[in-house]
Amino acid sequence: MKKILSILLSLLTLSAFAQELYIPRNIKKAYEQGTRSTTGAPGTAYWQNKGVYDVQIKVDAATKVVSGTETILYTNNSPDTLTQVAIRFDNNVHKPNAPRANYAENDFLTSGLKIHSFAMNGRQYEVNAQDWGTVTLGDFQETILPGGHATFTISWEYPLSILSDREGQIDPSTFYLAYSYPRISVYDDYNGWDLLPHNGRQEFYNDFNDYTFRITAPKNFVVWATGIFLNPEEVLTPQSLERYKQSLISDQRVHVANLGEMKSGSVTQQNEWNVWKFKADHVTDFCFAMSDHYVWDAASVQLASKRVSIQAAYKSGTKDFEQYVDWCQYAIKWFSEHWPGIEYPYPVMTAIHGFADMEYPMMINDSSVPDNFLDARQTADHEIAHTYFPFYMGTNESRYAYMDEGWATAFEYLIGLDENGLEVTQQMFKDFRVKSWISDPSAEQDQPLISMSSQLTGVGYGNNSYIKSALSYLALKEYLGDELFKKALHHYMDNWNGKHPNPWDYFYSMNIGAGKNLNWFWNNWFFSNHYIDLQISEAKQATGQLEITVDNVGGFAVPFDLHINLADGTTKTVHYTPDLWEKTPKQTKLSVPVKGNVKKVELDGGIFMDYTPDDNVKVL
Repeated sequence: MKKILSILLSLLTLSAFAQELYIPRNIKKAYEQGTRSTTGAPGTAYWQNKGVYDVQIKVDAATKVVSGTETILYTNNSPDTLTQVAIRFDNNVHKPNAPRANYAENDFLTSGLKIHSFAMNGRQYEVNAQDWGTVTLGDFQETILPGGHATFTISWEYPLSILSDREGQIDPSTFYLAYSYPRISVYDDYNGWDLLPHNGRQEFYNDFNDYTFRITAPKNFVVWATGIFLNPEEVLTPQSLERYKQSLISDQRVHVANLGEMKSGSVTQQNEWNVWKFKADHVTDFCFAMSDHYVWDAASVQLASKRVSIQAAYKSGTKDFEQYVDWCQYAIKWFSEHWPGIEYPYPVMTAIHGFADMEYPMMINDSSVPDNFLDARQTADHEIAHTYFPFYMGTNESRYAYMDEGWATAFEYLIGLDENGLEVTQQMFKDFRVKSWISDPSAEQDQPLISMSSQLTGVGYGNNSYIKSALSYLALKEYLGDELFKKALHHYMDNWNGKHPNPWDYFYSMNIGAGKNLNWFWNNWFFSNHYIDLQISEAKQATGQLEITVDNVGGFAVPFDLHINLADGTTKTVHYTPDLWEKTPKQTKLSVPVKGNVKKVELDGGIFMDYTPDDNVKVL
């Protein structure tokens, strides 16, 4: 009975906690309907829909046209009867009349998607995709009942854009094919159909689906893709096959194909067309790359439960990419064992030399920085960190970019400490991430973190998504301490991996995982217009005691070091965590025992850079 009462009291307390945070009406409705819970876990009525995709796709390297046929078995796990279906094709952002966040050069523009045939449950529909945007809500005169299924068969084509960004032509015979197939958009418990157009800035939100891809490519083109490579014996020459298989068990880098071998046609089977087969289950997307001249390196890394294949494809002689296999091995093992401390969930990771600095399930598409290995490796670390957010966790990047970019940025910093040491990593982080935000007093820099990413532009979007959210996670780590922070983080990740958490699911999961009411922290960091600006308003020394008053002008609950310079030339440093601001958010009084006369005191936030650092110093 005591245990039951304790659980009931805990739930009642959590309900009270929930009332302290603003919750949008649509998300509040999900809690009321039981699909989500203020315990942070999915509610007893939680559901999400799923597609099983069987895709045959062909890339004509001469015409630069991608064509395909797919069958989608779509399951409606919702309690709703679906009378319409939303079809998403994000590559329509290349169409001249598509809404875009930024200016588009002529080489970015294409004619977009062309549908050759469209059938639902065997019934053919005349579909004119000329007026389709990146997402289109269609009425196909059929319903999908709760718990029911529908089968879609679609034949399509589209041209690759000359100008490559997240996808397109990297060079005339190297292509990155992301978002290459029409898909069923997400239907969820708080927005219904996801009808948010893709505008080229904000990223993506997709269901966890199963994919089988058969990719037809011309001879001498190697294909790298999401998922398990099913038929290497059918498409590789014996020598390349032997090296590829060796890489799957080797800690050392294997040169599967060098430039001479690619040029001489000795890597792939010499059929006019080769069909490359891949399979990936319970992932949010599928993409692939292909080239007839990129060199191919590979190795693998042993984790606790499996060995992960690591591959890199790049233009021969690209100095930073020559290190990519080693960097990827290190990052995957480090992320698995340290932060977040959950084993890399997939069988493969492939790095492609492109232009995007972009993540995809089991793949990254990175630009080269051959003259700055620290920068290049930081990019690789960041994109690999995205494995956990948004792919393992299924967050909604389009609306809540800080739920993935912020974590990738925080993990980028934490692994950097191990790779490069404290001094170098802090300086890089401040120079690349923090300075441009904290030194800019523009109103858009102070928009609350909870603001929907889809409603933000420019620096307001970028800094909310990346640095402000990353600092919130790192500040919480300071507040809770490493052990409790990891316990709470794992609780959140265990609750929501393979599902679709929203920010409130994160807040409430962390509350339960930490065993603390953290709503003061969420309100401070996510539901405010705060920034970082501390000020020493008073400092005085009495007998054996230093009394300091610190005003929190900017408002964020941040950690800092207090450096006390003594007359004898020594320095005493005291570290303070964000718990200092929990009860007194505007001002705190510090009392520090000291021996000897104090000459100067200084606040140092490290990566938590101050807007007005001059008033962080007081000479006594």
